[in-house]
Amino acid sequence: SRLVELPYSSSDEDDTSLVGESGLPTAEQDTGTWYPIPNKPSTFNQCVRYLAFFWNLLFLLLGLLALAVGVWGLLAKGSLGGDRLAPLGADPMLLFVLVGLGASAVSLAGCLGALRSSPCLLRFFVGAVLAFAGLEVLGGLLLLAVRHRLRDALRDALLLCLLRYQDEPDLQFLVDEVQRNLQCCGLGSYRDWETNPYFNCSAPGVQACSVPASCCLDPWQNGTVTNTQCAFGALRLGDVAASGVVHLGGCVAQLSAWLRGQVGGILASAAVLVLIEATGVLMALKILGDITPSRVGD
Repeated sequence: SRLVELPYSSSDEDDTSLVGESGLPTAEQDTGTWYPIPNKPSTFNQCVRYLAFFWNLLFLLLGLLALAVGVWGLLAKGSLGGDRLAPLGADPMLLFVLVGLGASAVSLAGCLGALRSSPCLLRFFVGAVLAFAGLEVLGGLLLLAVRHRLRDALRDALLLCLLRYQDEPDLQFLVDEVQRNLQCCGLGSYRDWETNPYFNCSAPGVQACSVPASCCLDPWQNGTVTNTQCAFGALRLGDVAASGVVHLGGCVAQLSAWLRGQVGGILASAAVLVLIEATGVLMALKILGDITPSRVGD
C-alpha cells in the first residue's frame, strides 16, 4: 500500500483566518475607543493627596471638638431634657452642635475622598465648601447692608441677655466677661439692671437693688477670689456714691467702639477663612483631575 501525503496547513494561518471570519475587533482595527487606563500618580500628586487627607483630618477633629462642646453644654444645662428652662432653639450651645456637625460631615467627605480617590465624595466636598463660602459672602453683604441697624440689634441682644441673666449660665458668663473687660455695667447705665426680675428693688431675694459682681470697680477679694457681694445694694445709692463701687457707664457704647476697633482683625480672620477653604477646594480639584480616565488612541 502507498501512503498519500496530505497538503500541509499551518496553525498560524488557521488562527488568522478564524479571527478574520469571526469579525472580532483588534487593536489595529479600533483605535479611537475610550479606555479607563489608570495613571501612575507622581510624587507630587501623592503629596497633594496625603496633604488633603491630613488637612481635612485636622478640621474633622476640630468639628468633632465643637460638637462635643455643644452636646456637653446642652447636657450640663439639661436643655435636652424635658425640664429645660428655655426652648432648645434659643440655646446658644446649639450653634456649636450645628457648626460641629457641618464641619465634621464635610471634612469626613474630604478625608475619605482623598484617601480612596472617590470622585463622588470629592465633588460633594467641593460643592459643600463652595456653598458655605457663598453663605459667608451673603452674610457679609447682609451685614454691610444693615450696618446702621447693628447698634439697635446689639442693644436688643444685650437686653435679652440682661433679662435672662440668671436663667442661662452661658449668657451669664458672656455678660460678665463683657462687663468685666470693657469696664461697663448695663446697657446705657448701671440702672438698667432694675429691669431684671432678680435685681429689681421690689424683688424678694437678697439680690434686690443690686447689680452683678462684674460691674464692681474691684470685683476681687484679696486679689484672688471673686467678691460676689461687692455690688449688693448699689441701686439704692445715688450716682455719686455708686461711682465709688460700680461702673456707671453702659456697655452698648463701649461694645460698639470695641467692634469698630476690631474691623481689621475681623477682615483678617475672614481672609484666612477664605484662604483655608480655597486651599481645600484646590487640592480636591487637583485629585479629581488626576483620577480622570485618559483616552487611548486618536
